[in-house]
Amino acid sequence: MSINSLNFILFVAIVCIMYFLFPKKVKWVILLFASYVFYFLASSKLIVFLLATTISIYLAALLIGKIEKNTKKICKEIEDKAKKKEIKNKAKTKKKWVIVATLLINFGFLAFLKYFNFIAGNLNSLFELFHFSIEIPFKDLILPLGISYYTLQAVSYAIDVYRGKIEPDKNLGRVALFVSFFPQIVEGPIGRYESLANQLYEPHKFNYRNAKFGIQLMIWGYFKKMVIADRAGLFVNAVFGSYSEYSGVAIFLAIALYTLQIYAEFSGCMDIVRGTAQIMGIDMAVNFERPFFSRSVQEFWRRWHITLGTWLKDYIFYPISFSKFTLKLTEKAKKLFKNSYIAKLIPAAFALFFVWFGNGIWHGASWKYICYGLYYYIIMLLGMLLEPLGNKIVQLLKVNTKAFSYKLWQILRTTGFVFIGMLIFRSHSLQDAFSMFTSMFSLKSIGSLVDGSLLKIGGLVPQDFTVLIIGVVMLFVVGLLQEKGYKIREKIEEQNLPFRWLLYYGIIFAIIILGIYGPGYVASDFIYGQF
Repeated sequence: MSINSLNFILFVAIVCIMYFLFPKKVKWVILLFASYVFYFLASSKLIVFLLATTISIYLAALLIGKIEKNTKKICKEIEDKAKKKEIKNKAKTKKKWVIVATLLINFGFLAFLKYFNFIAGNLNSLFELFHFSIEIPFKDLILPLGISYYTLQAVSYAIDVYRGKIEPDKNLGRVALFVSFFPQIVEGPIGRYESLANQLYEPHKFNYRNAKFGIQLMIWGYFKKMVIADRAGLFVNAVFGSYSEYSGVAIFLAIALYTLQIYAEFSGCMDIVRGTAQIMGIDMAVNFERPFFSRSVQEFWRRWHITLGTWLKDYIFYPISFSKFTLKLTEKAKKLFKNSYIAKLIPAAFALFFVWFGNGIWHGASWKYICYGLYYYIIMLLGMLLEPLGNKIVQLLKVNTKAFSYKLWQILRTTGFVFIGMLIFRSHSLQDAFSMFTSMFSLKSIGSLVDGSLLKIGGLVPQDFTVLIIGVVMLFVVGLLQEKGYKIREKIEEQNLPFRWLLYYGIIFAIIILGIYGPGYVASDFIYGQF
């Protein structure tokens, strides 16, 4: 059941009606029931993996809590400090083994289902290289819906219990709801227990303002997905599908339109998800904050797929940064390099490598995704390494860094880096990405700007590009207003009734009339759903 289908809208309507009609005590049960019905309809028997993940983190959290409770109870009765320390160390070791086992189980599911054939293929290539007569057979594996998302969300709960940030929940149903909440199960956002769980459990009364704002957000999300993203996708699919037939302007426009497509689609999906939850009074994490206003690649990734970035920071970057190995590396770097900036950069670069390798491999079982992550790692590393030199050049040339022209240059430079990243991400292989990048500079197709053939790629007509331009302008204006702190939905609320409904009906009819549909008027699936 795709979230941009009529079936999903009907499903949400039924769930909301039931949620607000049933007694307070069972409202969260309605959400849990709806979430499992949604997941079963989408994944059928693969729901066992969701259940296994939920039960494993639930039991692990309870066991960690029990170890901690027993340790405190025993330590209260002991006065000897050395013995207390010994008992606490033993308890810490036990908890560590529990969390390691939990991570192995859950990431084991993910690794087997998502990466088995990728690993097998690479091992087979190595065996062939060294003339070993071994071949690992490929398996016909089906990936459960949203496993990459719910796995990260689930293990974050177990890790936070292990770290003592939250108490283990004794109610299995509530933990199950946190992991499986249906709006976010397909593409996130990746929630945290401390901010999301209580909202899911607390009964919410019907609130007209929440319902209105939630529906507004959903409509805006559908507009971004079906009018902008899917229309851009027609051009993108045609060029990337037969890239050897195109060059120059067509390749560059395909890369630009893919960047537009994936942003409009993924952020549109998040709007639909957050809008669905808001109708029921649940405030979900923001996953995008106008990334194309970023003035550096680092800032871009603080605004793009925010919940994945913060997960990688909290559960990979910080643990590695404060590990014994990294601390020793820091000490050696301080002794080896007199330049304190370089000394600080080395341990940060070490920890960041695992973050960006993780970011890449999370997106897919392919070397192109690993290179996609490492591409950003290299760009960021070079940025940090050259930052002192860049600052000196700016001072020497007396560049006004507060001027609009300088900020615009930074935004365009960042967008250029993002375009290259998107080329790697969308191409079928690294070889294809390199071929498309080099052919982008060809002048052979410059005539397509004049003869109109460029505007017919993918079955599009010039009017489609008019719609895309209007859509981009709308995205830019909305983003610019939000960037300046302008609360658009609140301002719309202040307007007179005829204006408000004219605006709502205008966007709804734009979706119906201008939306891109497949055979039988079926809307296309979301790109990020495959991850």
